Amino acid sequence: MFERLTALISPEPENRAELLEILQDAHERSLIDADALSMIEGVFQVSDLSARDIMIPRSQMDMVDIAKPIEEWLPMVLDTAHSRFPAVEGERDKVVGILLAKDLLRYYAEESFDVRHMLRPAIFIPESKRLNVLLRDFRANRNHMAVVVDEYGGVAGLITIEDVLEQIVGDIEDEYDFDEEEDNVLAIKDGQFGAKWRVKALTEITQFNEALGVNLPDDDVDTIGGLVANHLARVPHKGDVFDIDQLRFEVLRADARQVHVLLVEKLGEPAAESVA
Repeated sequence: MFERLTALISPEPENRAELLEILQDAHERSLIDADALSMIEGVFQVSDLSARDIMIPRSQMDMVDIAKPIEEWLPMVLDTAHSRFPAVEGERDKVVGILLAKDLLRYYAEESFDVRHMLRPAIFIPESKRLNVLLRDFRANRNHMAVVVDEYGGVAGLITIEDVLEQIVGDIEDEYDFDEEEDNVLAIKDGQFGAKWRVKALTEITQFNEALGVNLPDDDVDTIGGLVANHLARVPHKGDVFDIDQLRFEVLRADARQVHVLLVEKLGEPAAESVA
């Protein structure tokens, strides 16, 4: 009888949604803090996501082509300041290994330097690979990067262990992440309707308006991330697509607490608002 009464008063969760409700309630009663709640929610999210959901698309990958002289691609290595680069040979689909930036130090010290001898084996994974499985493989094999391939074997994108961990702990900034004010709004390519920009959520609305030539209001909030959250009336989720005025927004990166990076496109015609 006592066990039945206990179950009625505080029933055990029967599914994930009920468990998250209990955790939310625990946070509201200050039993766990916001960071702990966010990380727990991130762990659940990782088990639901696959590599295609967070990978760096092929078009945005920084690669080195070892078929070309080192002098041609070395400036790109210095400018991007990544620690690892997929190495291709002539074609973007022909990935032959991973080049560690630190191994290029030998280029300045050895007269007979051969970049091919410096390459580490590349790990290839399908787009459908679950992030929780991928994280376990990263840890077991001590890899930090994997090349994502599509069903035809072509390169679809790139994913790192940092990308996976950020889904749990939030955005991990290092000394090489872009953080200069002029890098808050980056033009990347022409979209279906017009130009596209990659925008950090912490970008001031005034800077955003100036860069895109628009006039979004900044009466209630100061940043684009705040404007987006107000517009949706909730924390944005990765993959959300919606329109504000003549702009289409897509959430590229977000965690349980806030949005981090957005893709913004100017629309040619007024479009009905939609939220994914």
